[in-house]
Amino acid sequence: MTITKTVNVLAVLLLIVFSCPQAPTNSVGQRASQWRLVWSDEFNYTGLPDVKKWDYDVGGHGWGNKELQFYTARRKENARVENGRLVIEARREHWEGSEYTSARLVSRGKGDWTYGRLEVSAKLPSGRGTWPAIWMLPSGKDYGGWPNGGEIDIMEHVGFDPDVVHASVHTKSYHHTINTQKTAKISVPTSRSEFNIYAVEWTPEEIRTFVNDRHYFTFKNERLTNPNADYKEWPFDKPFHLLLNLAVGGTWGGEKGVDESVWPQRMEIDYVRIYQPVN
Repeated sequence: MTITKTVNVLAVLLLIVFSCPQAPTNSVGQRASQWRLVWSDEFNYTGLPDVKKWDYDVGGHGWGNKELQFYTARRKENARVENGRLVIEARREHWEGSEYTSARLVSRGKGDWTYGRLEVSAKLPSGRGTWPAIWMLPSGKDYGGWPNGGEIDIMEHVGFDPDVVHASVHTKSYHHTINTQKTAKISVPTSRSEFNIYAVEWTPEEIRTFVNDRHYFTFKNERLTNPNADYKEWPFDKPFHLLLNLAVGGTWGGEKGVDESVWPQRMEIDYVRIYQPVN
């Protein structure tokens, strides 16, 4: 090959390289440089959820939302690990005066954090009346009961509105019972057929939620810009814990009724990972 042809070929190759779209930044690499893993459950075991990481909220009193299920504890029919995944299953059966059973797992006292990035890989249930949630509550009562202490809803899905996922924040000033909650929603077409990653990044400045690293909701700390703001606007400077549950019916989940023919239904969790800032 002549020198002229060699130069021409190199020029064409350089033109191709620099005209092609650049690959997106690797989010995992970015995360590795910003966050360090401090707590996780990969569900690489079989049986009941790990007692070192999970506890249960138990009862059938409606949970403030007129829910229909009784949340049980240490019952494999409602919460178990199999095939590398956590299964939270709601069943239509009589239990302690309720018509349905399910489970509500909590990390309280076994996993509590102030700030960080939380990721949950989950596949959601189907059917009218299902109401799965991935969310966080304060581990103490520093500011009093709900809503004073705050609530972070990373993912909520109601069966009558399939494949639409919601994220919300509740505080004393902003909550759904007075129609001031801060919220957003996003379409996730594969929410019930595939695993998607639901995440929150919580810093002293703001709370951000993501689906598969797509950012769609931000709640900012007003205490940094408003001298009159206090815990009523931002109570998120205390330890919080994670909750995973599948409710049946309720004021929102049962807004369009409950289809009695769809049960049992399950939410499956592939992993839970908690990161905190490197610095």
